[in-house]
Amino acid sequence: MQITSALAATLIFLITYLLLIARVARPICLTSGAALLLLLTGTISKQQAWSAINVNVLGIVGGMMILAELFVRSQAPGFFAARIVAKVHTAGMALIAVSTFAGVISAFIDNVATVLIVAPIAFDIAKRLRTSPVPFMVGIALSSNLQGMATLVGDATSVILASAASLNFLEFFWLKGKPGIFFAVELGAIAATLVLWWLFRDLRQPIHYQQSSSVLTWVPTLLLVAVVLTLALSSLLPNRPVNLIGAIALSFGLIGLLWNALWGHLDFNWSALDWETLIFLVGVFILVGSLSATGVVNSLSHFIAQLAGGNVLVAYLVLIWLSVLISAFVDNIPYALAMLPVAQQTAFALGCSPYLLMFGLMIGTSLGGNVTPIGASANVVATGLLRKQGYAISFGEFVRIGLPFTVAAVTVASAFIWLVWA
Repeated sequence: MQITSALAATLIFLITYLLLIARVARPICLTSGAALLLLLTGTISKQQAWSAINVNVLGIVGGMMILAELFVRSQAPGFFAARIVAKVHTAGMALIAVSTFAGVISAFIDNVATVLIVAPIAFDIAKRLRTSPVPFMVGIALSSNLQGMATLVGDATSVILASAASLNFLEFFWLKGKPGIFFAVELGAIAATLVLWWLFRDLRQPIHYQQSSSVLTWVPTLLLVAVVLTLALSSLLPNRPVNLIGAIALSFGLIGLLWNALWGHLDFNWSALDWETLIFLVGVFILVGSLSATGVVNSLSHFIAQLAGGNVLVAYLVLIWLSVLISAFVDNIPYALAMLPVAQQTAFALGCSPYLLMFGLMIGTSLGGNVTPIGASANVVATGLLRKQGYAISFGEFVRIGLPFTVAAVTVASAFIWLVWA
């Protein structure tokens, strides 16, 4: 029996995805091997593979990764977090303050970097109160994952959305005369924060927190502010180059490295940078590109449209909650890359706005990882830091916090998107 290119692409993608879930090898090895197999079997051509690689995404992830590391090394995050916590007087409010701070940071910096930035404050608070740091670390991880979709630079998935939907920095806030996905995320964050406060309402120990660290330099903070402002201003340029945002982020990252080498002399840790994610993304781009090139995406979009029976609301809800379920257990990057074209073509088949289904899909995808301790890298890092400190949190304990947090955020955010874009 002759295997068609579409069937071969589907089988290779699904097998790779299952191996990623089973964690039988490092993700970088699995996706790179799958991409090589696609090329060797002729499922896609070299030209198709090259065109599938999104240089814009790689540029912005790499640039922000460098700036985030410099920001951490400057000790500015600890300074900001301590100033915020000093304004509250109970452990419960300190939990909300630290989680909110993590959310704000995560809107502009990678989620894992955010957890590493805010974690020392959480452990310090718990030590002063002589209580478990588990609620603080879980709150930080959940808030980090939630806010990553708020802006173009918040997470790799937001960059992927911007690329697929041709959104610039400002269009995350306001798009075609309507509120963008930023406002949906923020409303979801408010609902989820109320849930977090309710779950830990008994944390009423008094707290007195004083600043204990000073900032080594403000330059990395200024560079982060500058890159965000530059990205916002670049959105106003007519006929801007396709890869402009990636070039801007990468340029600021290189400027940061040059400054540090000549004047900053911060203890910059190259090994702390997540190089594997960049190579992992290249493999995923080729994997997903094979699905588009062989017509699998088009077939899947027609299937979802038929499953919904022409009902836009049914298709919208299916995409959202299917995304929540899948993202609770697997990495959301390959899923987002594979499903965004499906959402676009399903919207075309149903005659509705593509932004409706794409925004709904990304809300489910980015927030679904909060359900379990393995659903997002930030959760894995947070639970790992807790283990190093001698605190264990079981799968069930995490779900009891993450599930209501996620349901509240997704319900409110998706309702807002439906009211605005349906």
